[in-house]
Amino acid sequence: MAGKNWQAGSKNSLATALVCLAASAWPCAHALAASGGFQPSSYVGSLDPNVIWEVLIGGIVIASFVGAVAIWVVSALRRVQRSQLRRNFFISSALNHLNQGVVMIDPRGRVIFCNDQYLNLYGLTRADVPRDMTGAQLLEMRRSRGVLHNSDEEFYGRAATPEGLITELPDGRSVLVKYFTLPNGGSVATHLDCTEQRKLSRKLSSTTQFLESVLDNVPVCVAAKNIEDGRYIFANRAFERFSRFSRDHIVGKRAEEIFSPATAAAIVKADTAAISAPEGYHRNEFQVERGAQRRILASNRVIARNEKGQPEFLIALFDDVTDRRSLSRELENAKKFLELVVDNIPVALIVERVKDGKYLLANRSAETILNRSREEATGLTAADIFNPREAKLIVARDEAAIRKRGLLAEEHPISTKDGLRLFLTRRMTVLDDAGEPQYLIKTHEDVTDRRQTESRMAHMAYHDGLTDLPNRAAFLQALAQMIEACAGTDEEFAVLCVDLDGLKEVNDVFGHATGDKVLIEVARRLQETARGGVVARLSGDEFGLIIDGKQPEAGQALAARLGEALANEFQIDGKAVRTGVTTGISVFPHNGPDAAALLANAGAALFRAKQKSRGTVNLFEPEMDQQIRDRRVLHQDLSVAIKNGELSLHYQPQAASGDTVATSRIIGFEALARWMHPLRGFVSPADFIPIAEESGLIVEMGEWILREACREAASWPVPLQVAVNLSPAQFMHGDVVNLVHSILLETGLSPGRLELEITEGVLIEDFDRGLALLRRLKALGVRISMDDFGSGYSSLSYLQAFPFDKIKIDRAFVINLGKTPQSANIVRAVIDLGHGLEMSIVAEGVETAEQLSFLAKEGCDAVQGYLLGKPAPIAQYAPLVGRDNTMEPARKTG
Repeated sequence: MAGKNWQAGSKNSLATALVCLAASAWPCAHALAASGGFQPSSYVGSLDPNVIWEVLIGGIVIASFVGAVAIWVVSALRRVQRSQLRRNFFISSALNHLNQGVVMIDPRGRVIFCNDQYLNLYGLTRADVPRDMTGAQLLEMRRSRGVLHNSDEEFYGRAATPEGLITELPDGRSVLVKYFTLPNGGSVATHLDCTEQRKLSRKLSSTTQFLESVLDNVPVCVAAKNIEDGRYIFANRAFERFSRFSRDHIVGKRAEEIFSPATAAAIVKADTAAISAPEGYHRNEFQVERGAQRRILASNRVIARNEKGQPEFLIALFDDVTDRRSLSRELENAKKFLELVVDNIPVALIVERVKDGKYLLANRSAETILNRSREEATGLTAADIFNPREAKLIVARDEAAIRKRGLLAEEHPISTKDGLRLFLTRRMTVLDDAGEPQYLIKTHEDVTDRRQTESRMAHMAYHDGLTDLPNRAAFLQALAQMIEACAGTDEEFAVLCVDLDGLKEVNDVFGHATGDKVLIEVARRLQETARGGVVARLSGDEFGLIIDGKQPEAGQALAARLGEALANEFQIDGKAVRTGVTTGISVFPHNGPDAAALLANAGAALFRAKQKSRGTVNLFEPEMDQQIRDRRVLHQDLSVAIKNGELSLHYQPQAASGDTVATSRIIGFEALARWMHPLRGFVSPADFIPIAEESGLIVEMGEWILREACREAASWPVPLQVAVNLSPAQFMHGDVVNLVHSILLETGLSPGRLELEITEGVLIEDFDRGLALLRRLKALGVRISMDDFGSGYSSLSYLQAFPFDKIKIDRAFVINLGKTPQSANIVRAVIDLGHGLEMSIVAEGVETAEQLSFLAKEGCDAVQGYLLGKPAPIAQYAPLVGRDNTMEPARKTG
């Protein structure tokens, strides 16, 4: 192209030279004619011979000059053409020797060049790419030969990105294509064989995955950071649990962005010491605040250097050694980093090579199972260590895990020096680059104590903490089983809702302690009267029973016997206490097809009986649906109340537990909704909260409660915490995370002062979604607590899945403290469980000094109950929040 342009330019220059030559000769001819010496008609006859000779000589000179110029121009053009050909040959040769294919397209879309590497990559020849072939035709030809599977749009769209397009060839090779547009409208595409590079990348990924898999399966905290900027680049699961942040939140942040100032300063100091240490290794201990407790952490730091010997990364491992000083001394004498990591996990760890079953690695904890030192076990197989029967079982379970190629967990007993203990064994298969099993990681964890605690908790989940009767959940389950057994037959049974009369008066006159004893005695008499039938405590003073037989006669007869059994006075602590029962009855199958309907209709019959007269028995009748209509009216009134600002908030103190009320320090308040109806007067939360939950109004109400509580707390001169309950409905409907975030920004409340209380219902509906939302909420900096712990089915599994900041022990487990050893053991187990999981414990329903003293002695972190203060407008607690009584109270909003 350049040569042709030069030649065109040369020809234009020649024409220009000829024109200039003619122009220079023209004045001479013109002057000759003007002098009269040049006349065509008389030219021959009148012109002087000398003049004619001179003219002829001049013409010859001019013609010779023009010819010489023409010869010079042609010669120059040939030299330029040869130079251009040599240049083109050199360029073509260079492009053909590149290690990547090159294709050039001119502005009209025609292929003007493709090098040899491009042809070789796709199995093409020069003949396959004729002159005037377009880029689109070239792509279509490759597509027809099976070496291109992308459309033109996808090809150009992805190849033009900085990452380029990777195409897979039939022979297994991978080609990276990048496409560039030239300023003149043409384009250049490069094609690089990246097969080996991708293999190396996959191998690196496999190695990284193995290392992360090992580190994620040890409970020691492991973190790595970039020395240059101090930002974390890796954190294992144990570090997530310790910091209470996800690794996505940790990676990319510095210590001061995650921990408290004091803890961050200690971490930075230890990092600096490790970097400056000649051996690149540093060990130290420092203290951190975990809730109301101070913990001691043992830290080990190792410096990783680059190929120039310069510090590049810092690897930190640390563990809680508060209760294990002796272990800390052992760790200080450890020689190798791998031994330091493996030896300090609280479970037995064994790494086995799949191809020959030999043990490659075992920690000290594994010596209990191996019955020998780990050094002696290294290189041996299960058959070398265990007796034939045990070895056969172990090999069979190992092979099952290898076939599964994932995690296999099971529990089984193992004989130890401490007797027969229950162990949880986890087997994790690690694959190589080809996806084949390479290593088997086995951990053995002693779960004997945990399973005993879970057994107690399972009982708590289905039983009332005070009376030890089945609770509402267990009653509904038994009711569903009865329905299933009687369905399709002519058998009947009755559901009795029994309300204890006079309990409120007993509590008011003698106190809740006496009232609780009455409930325990009532439960005993109900069980005796029911003669082994199903008896459950449905709520505070309401019980449920199931009776089969001919109905309604059998149900009415049982109700009569219950009335007689409870008519006799109770002797409680030398006091004579009298009470009675009112009963509502529904019958299957006439009064409901399912458990919920039968229980609801029995409750409607009880409601009607209490309206008639205390101590009566009433059967369900269809017209009792009026109660449902009343609830609908209350629902409509509640909707109006939310919009008109009829709701208000009361606040109940929460205190760090001390031996007495005087030594219990107020640390915050729980915000509780209250409703003063313009006609009904005070409406109990027990009445309107369930309606709000069922109708979905709880979402709107919950938003108002959260905003009002945050606005109020932000105005307190003393920065105490404020706790707000979140309903499961708020998680299922709407964006609860953005709502909390926007309210914090709107009110200016510090996230660390807000505590969100949730029940297990948040996770029951959609576990994965609920868990993700809780993690996002925690990332905002707010605190998350599990409310009503132990009152549902699955609290333990939820505590394992999410690092709650706090566990609230339900009032039902506190009210009987000091009365029965079972209650004390249960509360003590919950406290130990929470502290073992590094969670704070709050006990609700504390009403006596004895309860407070017991909780303080057992290490309960905080308490809440009437003994510390009842729910009331915040003005009643003005001095606690730093306000003068004369200060104007916070404005209520609707």
